[in-house]
Amino acid sequence: MTFTTKKEADAYDKMLDIAESLEILLEKVDVPLSEQQVESLALEIAKSKDDFMTILKGGKEPIAPKAAVKGKKADNVAPIEESSDKKAS
Repeated sequence: MTFTTKKEADAYDKMLDIAESLEILLEKVDVPLSEQQVESLALEIAKSKDDFMTILKGGKEPIAPKAAVKGKKADNVAPIEESSDKKAS
């Protein structure tokens, strides 16, 4: 990528560092994720870190989702369906 300012380049490098740290964390979770899913999820969380931090600190979720994300569906992710035990509750 080409950046016009050092500030933009530094911000991008910081985002990549955060994504790398998140990948290490996500590899430890007890949810089966492929390497590609871990990388994609870590990068998306890093891109939206401010929204995630707000929620993790107990704040409300952002009012309007970003237009680029709205309606976006990953082809390699299957929906999670509730088990019959949870439906009966």
